[in-house]
Amino acid sequence: MNNSLKHQNLLKKQLLQFPEPDIDAQQNSQALVALICDEIEREGGKIPFECFMALSLTAPGLGYYSAGNQKIGVHGDFVTAPEISPLFSRCIASQCQQVLSQLDQAGEAANILEFGAGTGTMAAEILLELERLQCLPHCYYILEVSADLQQRQRETIRRSAPHLEAAVIWLKTLPQQDFRGIVLANEVLDALPVHRFYKTAKSVGEYYVAWNGQQFVWELGEICSDSLANVIDRLEKDLPDNYQSEVNLAANAWVASLADFLQQGIALIIDYGFPQREYYHVQRSQGTLMCHYRHRAHDDPFVYPGLQDITAHVDFTAVAEAAANAGLDVAGYNTQGFFLLANGLEKFVGVADISDPEYLKTIQQIKTLTMPHEMGELFKVMALSKNYDCSLQGFQFQDLRAKL
Repeated sequence: MNNSLKHQNLLKKQLLQFPEPDIDAQQNSQALVALICDEIEREGGKIPFECFMALSLTAPGLGYYSAGNQKIGVHGDFVTAPEISPLFSRCIASQCQQVLSQLDQAGEAANILEFGAGTGTMAAEILLELERLQCLPHCYYILEVSADLQQRQRETIRRSAPHLEAAVIWLKTLPQQDFRGIVLANEVLDALPVHRFYKTAKSVGEYYVAWNGQQFVWELGEICSDSLANVIDRLEKDLPDNYQSEVNLAANAWVASLADFLQQGIALIIDYGFPQREYYHVQRSQGTLMCHYRHRAHDDPFVYPGLQDITAHVDFTAVAEAAANAGLDVAGYNTQGFFLLANGLEKFVGVADISDPEYLKTIQQIKTLTMPHEMGELFKVMALSKNYDCSLQGFQFQDLRAKL
């Protein structure tokens, strides 16, 4: 009861700080709440948090990523690296050029597949840079399940690179099992639904979500599956009491699906996270769950269901283990800052008048992307490869695979 009361007080405090959604958004959220409540009733009064997170983000027409509310940018809930500066995408294009050139030498056309392309900004910038480098892919595929985001991506590409629009093909399912080229996943794994577990002096279990008649509340229960229990059993031996964190089993399935369709090439996973020993550090006792609403970060996933993003940091050690189990190689692991620098970030700035406002703006963008206290160290880049043995230029300055 005390924990529930504390949660209610925190919720009230947070609601006072958040901008109120418009009527349409409130109705959308209320419809999603009703849907989740129906699921809770069907399951006997509670559902694993993983199920709540999945419905909150992807319920058809109602979830955060499937409804029509603006998510990315100044008027959305958060800003991603491609929105901060086009230099980010140009550096990604530089890495793509190296791989595309080497694959094309084998005589077969190579492609790019981007998971969840957001506003389409990164796709447009990559295509323009690869055109400048005379190394366009045969096709640029975008796997996007949100009709709203797909429309925004079309508009962005039509506005920024209209002559390259014909090269872009949207998919709703994974490609066939003969894909050759590059897979891009920028801030994808952090949005996959996670299980939350806890450890006390007396027990280890899982967090569930229930409805008390007025709002969603946490409930503690037994671990819901053997696969989850096996992971937690391995982790909890080194954890202190009164500890909680997350396990992302969906990431394992995502990596396995990647291995199924990738015949030859690499996948670049760009996300915020840690190696496992840092992820489950004793001092990170509250886990990494984070929500974003109108550029306000907080840790309560029950605020405005369907209108806020819910994320958890990525356990890159678990991703590497899943890759090995699926027959993929870990071809590199680096901080975002060093990866961008290795792909020519500095050369894109060029020589300019340091008093020029645009130059100063660019320098500030670079600091945001690369500095340790900004995105430079928290965000990591992991390369997974299959039937591709060449060294990747993005890891020439630093490769942290030994820390996994």
